[in-house]
Amino acid sequence: MKQYKVGYTTGVFDLFHVGHLNILKKAKEKCEFLIVGVSTDELVMDYKNKQPVIPYEERIEIVEGIKYVDEAIPQKDRDKYQAWEHLLFDVMFVGDDWKGNALFNELEKKFNKKGVDIVYFPYTKGVSSTIVKQKVEL
Repeated sequence: MKQYKVGYTTGVFDLFHVGHLNILKKAKEKCEFLIVGVSTDELVMDYKNKQPVIPYEERIEIVEGIKYVDEAIPQKDRDKYQAWEHLLFDVMFVGDDWKGNALFNELEKKFNKKGVDIVYFPYTKGVSSTIVKQKVEL
């Protein structure tokens, strides 16, 4: 039996790579139903100040096609607590590059009061959308 009923994770998932696949696979190993929030182009522009290479409509279609994903939804803002209020997940999965971040420290406190866990997965070393873009530009 899986440790959690409903899990949640988010990402841009631009230039889908093995790091993205790893977090989705590890998340699905721990929950019965995995919901994945895919950042909209507008959200990415808002907080990263850059346009994704792959448009949102294609990125969410790619994520929906991954066998570990039970449901893919648009992520229109970065408010994970508000997402929980709507989706009522038991656990949120995040890359460990966010561990200790003020945003997630505060979120952990809020989630603890609701019995929601945050599980940090090791960041896949040597791969990121930025690295993929740099290799393509060579």
